[in-house]
Amino acid sequence: MIDASDAQGQAPGISEHAHADRRTYLIGLFYATILTLASFWVSSTDLIYAPGIPVLLAVLAIAQMGVHLVFFLHISSAPDQTNNFLALAFGIFVVGLVVFGSMIIMANLNHAMMPMNQLMQMQR
Repeated sequence: MIDASDAQGQAPGISEHAHADRRTYLIGLFYATILTLASFWVSSTDLIYAPGIPVLLAVLAIAQMGVHLVFFLHISSAPDQTNNFLALAFGIFVVGLVVFGSMIIMANLNHAMMPMNQLMQMQR
């Protein structure tokens, strides 16, 4: 027998309660604002050991990405979110491949480049 929700054109596995309400967005906005203010404070304060600042900023950035994924993009570990999670993982893999591949290429070019003093002597 056909379910009434299927007859109305709603996709199977999508429930009306799955949509986020305004409260979820406000909680996400609150967390994102706190993390943004914390990162500005970390970058401008003298209370934190200077070599630890980039590490702390990286941690705050990862937390900020987590807040955006959970509260705004609604990525979760629910069974019906498998395709979204796999698409996110593939996107992260491709971005990582491009960034780290570019870094390897630039390091190789830097290693193979002629030193500046020899280059200047060739121009004379």
